Amino acid sequence: MPVTSQLLRGLPRAKIFASSLLPCQHHQPRIGSIPALRGPSQTWQTHPAGRCYQTSSVLHNYILTPPQVNSILKANEYSFKVPEFDGKNVSSVMGFESNQLPANAPIEDRRSAATCLQTRGMLLGVFDGHAGCACAQALSERLFYYIAVSLLPHDTLCELEASVETGRALSPILQWHKHPNDYFSREAQSLYFNSLRTYWQELIDLTTPGEVPDTREALLNAFKRLDNDISLEAQVGDSSAFLHYWVLRVAFSGATACVAHIDGPDLYIANAGDARAVLGVQEEDGSFSARTLSNDHNAQNESEVARIRSEHPHSERKTVIRQDRLLGLLMPFRAFGDVKFKWSIELQKRVLESGPDQLHENEHTKFIPPNYHTPPYLTAEPEITYHRLRPQDRFLVIGSDGLWETLHRQEVIRIVGEYLTGVHQRQPLKVGGYKVTLGQMQGLLEERKARMSSAFEDQNSATHLMRHAVGNNEFGTVDHERLSKMLSLPEELARMYRDDITIIITQFNPHVIGAQRQEEQS
Repeated sequence: MPVTSQLLRGLPRAKIFASSLLPCQHHQPRIGSIPALRGPSQTWQTHPAGRCYQTSSVLHNYILTPPQVNSILKANEYSFKVPEFDGKNVSSVMGFESNQLPANAPIEDRRSAATCLQTRGMLLGVFDGHAGCACAQALSERLFYYIAVSLLPHDTLCELEASVETGRALSPILQWHKHPNDYFSREAQSLYFNSLRTYWQELIDLTTPGEVPDTREALLNAFKRLDNDISLEAQVGDSSAFLHYWVLRVAFSGATACVAHIDGPDLYIANAGDARAVLGVQEEDGSFSARTLSNDHNAQNESEVARIRSEHPHSERKTVIRQDRLLGLLMPFRAFGDVKFKWSIELQKRVLESGPDQLHENEHTKFIPPNYHTPPYLTAEPEITYHRLRPQDRFLVIGSDGLWETLHRQEVIRIVGEYLTGVHQRQPLKVGGYKVTLGQMQGLLEERKARMSSAFEDQNSATHLMRHAVGNNEFGTVDHERLSKMLSLPEELARMYRDDITIIITQFNPHVIGAQRQEEQS
């Protein structure tokens, strides 16, 4: 078995590279003469400021039956339970459940989950692509390897390099937990491996025997190094026309990333962009509260606005962020790829002139952002948050912005918490200022009663949350008619009403976490 196959084995082989590349090419949504860089309502200034969820006449022709709705919602669901040893789960993680619902065709979100085999801990991540799925696809395959290598001690790195040099078998670094529909770029394995090997060779030179890697530094270095490699690979190109075009597609598209690393009671969140990680905390009365563990990197974050303005001359103060977008165009202020916001104009032109003909036909790659004077304007450097898990920390929700645009974080945590525990907090029925008749109020109460009895219709918590995200009405209950209409929208309309949604829900083991805390205190 080739060295690269040994190192990267565990990845599914059903989907080959071409199947993930070709769909990314044919979908280039445009607003006027300028292609969109971000989801349906949040990229270009000419887009509506928010999503529209009211029922309109255009939706009346599309009605799905409940079985059809379930089929769509459950198509991409996945679950993993951490194995038990001697009848016990010794991990702080009980397992996780995930799901994806596309709005783009094809979906531009990606997800990944893996167990670190050479060290300890579990990695879970959501990647939200824009201007195509290429960059998000690359992150879903590569970022966890960069993190895992960054966490390896010096001696293990040396053993890894010695095995490659002598052609000996390599022990896998990661055990992947992937849905059969998750793509795998087989054709790019050799390229990805060579870049990864160069990285660990440099780590060998920079570390010393006995040195214990710092998790925060490992996450920071992995994010920055992979983004640098994506840029370098696009500049160098490849002798294979197929790979040459692919590395350029990865670099000229973009993706945000939100990754969790969980090792015992230690939880780290590394976030670059506007995906979000929120912790579900169970209070003494049984209710659930939300604790946000990441910050959105966009115009609503005042510190991000100040950071970007401080990195460019005062003369650009009014142009570097316009209408809540980077250079008036891009919603997230941190992202992988997106070299149009990082490279000099001269470098962009040189790479494009030497690139394949397909790239010349793409309007997005030829477009230079306005007021582009002092690049780079964009970074993939993550903001890292640490949280020490407590027994009351019951689960973690990582979601792309498509989730948080439809549901408030507290509502997300309440829905998941009630689903996982089977206990519904009977709060006063709120109608949000709407005028309702007694008959309508009775109907709402009956809906709530029905919802409580059918809470376990979904066998996957991420699917259950997604049902609410898409089907909730103005009263906070799932409306099947609304859900049916939203799921039956044709491709050209779906992106006007919602974004891709990707969710990973990780459930913690309070007994193990409590025992670990007691051991430390004793």
